[in-house]
Amino acid sequence: MKLDGIHHVTCITGDAPANVRFYAGTLGLRLVKKSVNQDVPTIYHLFYADEEGGAGSDITFFEYPGAERGRAGAGMIHRITWRVASHEALDFWEKRLGSQGFDTTRDDGRLRFEDPEGLALELAVVDTSDEPLRARHPDIPEEFALMGFDGVRAYASDPEESADLFGATLGFSRDSDTSWSSRGERRGSFYVYDHAPGAPGIQGAGTVHHVAWACPMDEHEEWRSRVVAGGMDVTPIIDRYYFKSIYFREPSGVLFEIATLGPGFDVDEPIEHLGESLALPPNYQHLREELEKQLTPLPDPRAEALSR
Repeated sequence: MKLDGIHHVTCITGDAPANVRFYAGTLGLRLVKKSVNQDVPTIYHLFYADEEGGAGSDITFFEYPGAERGRAGAGMIHRITWRVASHEALDFWEKRLGSQGFDTTRDDGRLRFEDPEGLALELAVVDTSDEPLRARHPDIPEEFALMGFDGVRAYASDPEESADLFGATLGFSRDSDTSWSSRGERRGSFYVYDHAPGAPGIQGAGTVHHVAWACPMDEHEEWRSRVVAGGMDVTPIIDRYYFKSIYFREPSGVLFEIATLGPGFDVDEPIEHLGESLALPPNYQHLREELEKQLTPLPDPRAEALSR
């Protein structure tokens, strides 16, 4: 069995409306699911992805309103990298981000910047046969759109602590002393360690909560058994309605999830209307009236762009 690279990356925001404006507006991703944190249903869980909500393109956010900014440290992911198709795409993004007040750094086919809450992001020109997972936004030419995740970078004090898990248990390929890659039949992603800064990490707005790796639905139970056999403390399988999940911390401290490639975000909404209204799993439907009163209304940057 092989994991199909990154399924999704989940982060934290303290301001859901501003988060929507950046990820669905500035970056042109599609808000494919406007839901709630299934462990704390009074807060948003927002999902941004390509046009169909495909695994491998999905960055998600828990909103803790007013949360203070966090800081990445040992045992935390500190940078997320998306693929783009060309250096001309980097030209486009350098200009677009700059025009909206975001500082960028460009180096060797990569463009680095931060979201409004300080989360480190990167665009990289990548030559790959993986399907390009693009969203459609009226202000972003298709050939310049983000094409799904390339990988993530984490801080660790001793990366070698995680080597047995990655190699023997998860089946990652070792690319160097501090870098690994996960590639299945559909997609692949990298996972790289950088030396941890001296200051400890602080979970908060602008930090990554966890990274999820993708597996076929019929292999999920076997993956849980493998991770247990690898010595990890693993949760039971949790039904998240749009996919099923298990969670565990890899030895360097980063929270990992293995999530299934399905049922998918169209299980309760047609593809053409993803993310337009509050979506709740069946066991939360009784809370709809209460939650709709509590949750902050969100903008629709795509509709705003189309109306200009």
